[in-house]
Amino acid sequence: MPGFTESLSQFKYILFFVTLIFGVPLGYFLSINFPKIEKVIFFFMIFFTARMEDINFVSHELYRGTSRGFEIGMVDLMTFIIFLLILHRRNRYPIRWFPPGSVLYLSYFFFSFLSIGNATLYLEFFYEIWKMIRMYFYFWVIYNYINSFDKFEEMMKGFSIIIIFISVFVLKQKYIDGIFQTPGPFPHQNSLVMYLTILNCLVFAYIMNKKRKIKLWYWLLVLGLGTVSVISTYSRAGLVVYAIAIATVLFFSFVEGASVRKVIITFMVMVLGVIVLIRAMDTIIQRFETAPEESTNTRILLAQSAVNMANDKTLGIGLNNFGLKVNLPYPYSSHIEGITPESKNGLVETIYLMIAAETGWHNLVVFLIMLFWFYFRNFASYIKYRNTDIHYLTIGIAGGLLGIYLQSSLEWVLKQTNNFYQLMMVFAIIVVLPKLERRYKILQRKRSIYYAG
Repeated sequence: MPGFTESLSQFKYILFFVTLIFGVPLGYFLSINFPKIEKVIFFFMIFFTARMEDINFVSHELYRGTSRGFEIGMVDLMTFIIFLLILHRRNRYPIRWFPPGSVLYLSYFFFSFLSIGNATLYLEFFYEIWKMIRMYFYFWVIYNYINSFDKFEEMMKGFSIIIIFISVFVLKQKYIDGIFQTPGPFPHQNSLVMYLTILNCLVFAYIMNKKRKIKLWYWLLVLGLGTVSVISTYSRAGLVVYAIAIATVLFFSFVEGASVRKVIITFMVMVLGVIVLIRAMDTIIQRFETAPEESTNTRILLAQSAVNMANDKTLGIGLNNFGLKVNLPYPYSSHIEGITPESKNGLVETIYLMIAAETGWHNLVVFLIMLFWFYFRNFASYIKYRNTDIHYLTIGIAGGLLGIYLQSSLEWVLKQTNNFYQLMMVFAIIVVLPKLERRYKILQRKRSIYYAG
């Protein structure tokens, strides 16, 4: 079928450029005149982080790295339409060119770029640089686009649709295609776990803490489907991390205040969870008991290779160059028994050591500061937004981000495009909340002056 595959690939390029030349301007003008079209485009801006539809310019698909080409996809086109809307409304909603957190991210970007001095694969280096630029643009657009609390309701509805979509994908793979560890629409099952951890936490927090009346049956169904999808991956680390994330949401929900409603919902969720676990328990136990020791040993050996790289090169061995330098003739994996020039070792299974190896220990420190800065910024909003109708956002993010941070110590999937986009979306929401709080206070002050006059 090579002819068919080649034709399909050419069709993707044609479709992409048609969408870029005609779809983007059309989407922009329709959004200006029809608010529902704007909502659809914003939804797809998030949806295409789960279902990636993209093309690679100058791709290297066989390279074992975190980026394999100059990707650009539908999510970028949707983001560009929203960017044009932001420019169109700049008089009504002033643009902040460097949103909070930008200095930390750009510092991380700067030190990542400095590693070019030790890079061997320059093209692969710029694959990752291009990805990081796209991620910041996505973060920037979401921050400047969200200018009211109503947008969060739209996002939650969108998240529920995405969870249902992923769940249908997973159930098809599991029961029709016969796939044991289902990845859904993602490159790997661990990517799916990380992606759904934050969404499921937000849904659970929404159910537990939303003050306005909601369709409880619908949101419980969404949470159930999302949880089943996570369990269907049979990811050992993922299941443990997911349980910790959900428990964190439960904890902060009751810190906010106990109620009969919360107790009943907790009981219902626990009962449903037990039923699902009983159904899958045999397979889960088998997965834990039969996991090969070689997998753990390989993780340790690759971690040692990463440490060797970070210790050898102050600025790192080069962004997205780990896949090359973990092998011979480079000396960093000489401790691995039986390694030969033909050996092809994988990537270190922790994003933290990968960052240290590729861009230096100092940049790992910058990255960790960035992660904790956003987490504690969210905790500040958790305190400020208590007893409000959107407090659930801060609670869901507290659980979901903790899950992402913990899983990243065991997996490098946060560097995959889907999960990287989602992380930047969450970061944007975190820094949007203080902006909306200030805007709300200013509006309240103006109303008080008006009525006093």
